[in-house]
Amino acid sequence: MKWENNRQSDNIEDRRNQPGGGGGMFGGGGRRRGGKGIGLGTIAVAFIAAWIFGINPMTILGFLGGAGDLMPSQTQSAPANSTTASSKPTDEMGQFVAAVLGGTEDAWSAVFKQGGAQYQAPKLVMFRGSTQTACGQGQAAMGPFYCPADRKVYIDLGFYETMKRQLGAPGDFAQAYVVAHEVGHHVQNLMGLTGKVDGMRGRISEREQNALSVRLELQADCFAGIWAHHNHKSKSILESGDVEEAMNAAAAIGDDALQRKSQGVVVPDSFTHGTSAQRQRWFSKGLETGSVQACDTFNAQQI
Repeated sequence: MKWENNRQSDNIEDRRNQPGGGGGMFGGGGRRRGGKGIGLGTIAVAFIAAWIFGINPMTILGFLGGAGDLMPSQTQSAPANSTTASSKPTDEMGQFVAAVLGGTEDAWSAVFKQGGAQYQAPKLVMFRGSTQTACGQGQAAMGPFYCPADRKVYIDLGFYETMKRQLGAPGDFAQAYVVAHEVGHHVQNLMGLTGKVDGMRGRISEREQNALSVRLELQADCFAGIWAHHNHKSKSILESGDVEEAMNAAAAIGDDALQRKSQGVVVPDSFTHGTSAQRQRWFSKGLETGSVQACDTFNAQQI
């Protein structure tokens, strides 16, 4: 992946040299956390989604159609974290993450502008071991995660070693996919989807809630593909083997692959992130199309 000449984001909090104070594998914590003309089918599913989630149907139509009012939801920010942190990493891995984050900002700023809105970028916190977040105590064992309460992505960079050695998913583009997926959860938060899905908790069965979670996670995978699409189009970041790295990472963290590895049996009703094949398919869809409309997992008949 060609990242060295990319713009490094300033929205970095580097807490790695600070004592730990303050969800999940490619999005487990994320749950706690334009286009062509609109046909009648899209209009119908938009109003169905609006009824289920309580979202203004015109907002859904605007985002899916690539036009109209796409103003982000007014999520209240959490109080500022008392932990201070430097904003400019000097090590290569920190600079890599800052460059990937900068690429997500460029891509989503362009997408939101096309839809008539201004993108509000998240902060990304690099930490070691544990750190305080507005969603509670963040732990390295959770894997990378997004906290919607403070609109920050959290990552212990040691997870990349876990990807390589334990999950069999090495490579810099696979590492970038991790960041882009969590930023995808931030985009969902701005759209109002994250809070609406979480708001269904307790009102529907656990199986139905898990099914919604799967669609949320697969959409974040698709949004990661949108990042890759727009960055390659503008900066030619992809090199030979990069897409295969992302596909390998997506396969490694599919619910079926993880369950088969950990317990020897697959329980589909307990899935919360999607199968390996589903995660690969939705990332590929975002990569190929660069379209938010194409990432409408909530109204897809087959995921």
